[in-house]
Amino acid sequence: MYDNMNLTGQNFIAGKSSGQGTETFVAINPSSGTELQTYFHEATSEEINEAVTKANEAFLVYGKKSGKEKADFLDAIAEEILNLGDSLIERCCAETGLPEGRITGERGRTMNQLKLFASVLREGSWVDARIDTAIPDRQPLPKPDIRSMQKPLGVVGVFGASNFPLAFSVAGGDTASALASGCSIIVKAHPSHPGTCELIAIAIQKAVEKTNMPNGTFSMLQGKSVAVGMAIVNHPLVKAIGFTGSNKGGVAIFNAANKRDEPIPVYAEMGSTNPVFILPNALKERGDEIAQGLTSSVTLGVGQFCTNPGIVFLNNDASVSGFQKKLSENFQQVDANTMLNSGIKSSFDSDVKNLSNEIELLAQGKENNEGFKGSAHVFKTSAKNFLIEDYLEEEVFGPSTITITADSKEELLASAQKLKGHLTATLFATEQDLKNHTDLIEILEQKVGRLIINNFPTGVEVCHSMVHGGPFPATTNSRSTSVGTGAITRFTRPVCYQNFPQDLLSDELKDKNSLNIFRMINGEIKK
Repeated sequence: MYDNMNLTGQNFIAGKSSGQGTETFVAINPSSGTELQTYFHEATSEEINEAVTKANEAFLVYGKKSGKEKADFLDAIAEEILNLGDSLIERCCAETGLPEGRITGERGRTMNQLKLFASVLREGSWVDARIDTAIPDRQPLPKPDIRSMQKPLGVVGVFGASNFPLAFSVAGGDTASALASGCSIIVKAHPSHPGTCELIAIAIQKAVEKTNMPNGTFSMLQGKSVAVGMAIVNHPLVKAIGFTGSNKGGVAIFNAANKRDEPIPVYAEMGSTNPVFILPNALKERGDEIAQGLTSSVTLGVGQFCTNPGIVFLNNDASVSGFQKKLSENFQQVDANTMLNSGIKSSFDSDVKNLSNEIELLAQGKENNEGFKGSAHVFKTSAKNFLIEDYLEEEVFGPSTITITADSKEELLASAQKLKGHLTATLFATEQDLKNHTDLIEILEQKVGRLIINNFPTGVEVCHSMVHGGPFPATTNSRSTSVGTGAITRFTRPVCYQNFPQDLLSDELKDKNSLNIFRMINGEIKK
């Protein structure tokens, strides 16, 4: 067990703590608005450079580790996170205002995704080994021996998210997938929960030592200023970035990365309003049930999920008024709850005030002025208005949604066609509704990373087939996912070897399949 009262407030650089900077900051308990003890040191440019340089040195060793060795490392991280015990839960709750049950569940998710990537590494086929054997007597030209596989990029910068202090943070999905790929990492800790980040850093460093990984495999830098993060992005030895957060932050990082002398990939998961379409027969048959589910989904975690359903489309028929009435009654009963920090609370209040000035407020939840508590809001407008007003599609990060009524199917389809990129789109529908709206589904396939039928989008299963991504502005790369085992290839690139002798090839590409993995050999997948 670790005592969160003895946090150092320092940066973790290649196995050593460092606090050279004179600039410091503290965490704020959002439930009370009070400062938590421990001053955290803003990383200096010298510390950032040291961390990246050591990470690059470590990559030359870590990138060559076997799948089993890396799997043992990820499993060890999961074990050390569990060994943090109640100290982690207590500190995380204090820094985020999130309830104990939520944090305990998120700890489990964080450990499970580390173990999931470990299982992928042990199986080994993820490297996509391809072998085309030579045909020296082929006419008119001989065919050379050509083999390829996925190889790690190098040093990866990871930015922790505010709304998932464990699962999308220091040991979250970006970290797990980058380490699984063979990359060393530099994590930029989130300033809203720096103590939680330090505890997780301790766990990862213990796992580094336990499994004899090179020390520079992992470093973590604290910082409240934009300068720390941008210094990581702009460092010439950093080869990729993983980011979860706001559209403003993600786009700034993406633009900076593309202006470098050597542009690098940025995998930024940003804002999304996750459109929901409630089709006519489903609304008629189970409108009250859907209204209750929508209320729960919008207000889950005080609406601070990237999959929060922020816009809801309906056909304007006799069932709509009853649905909106039930939805309003539900929202009025929702208690105000603590948001993650003062900045998020302030932005949410400003956004819902602006909406209230432009469109009709259907209902508001209970108010509470203690700490940084946010009240639930539900609005209404027309599809005609949606088609001409771009602001209605913008994310309101918090417990808020807009119901949008269309006067015809054509207007509904036009609204879907106008949508920008989102993480998810949901359809509540009967079998007949789906038959009547195949054209809607075809439109939405072009707009999102995940299509859902008769379930709400909040809740992202960590599994092999999950896609947590989507077209811009939901992400900066629509071909990737930040959740699930497909995330590993964000931090790799294919490398081809022509006419190489067997002793210079990786085990994955040698004639003898000692790893017993699936490979493509002369066009056929086999072991």
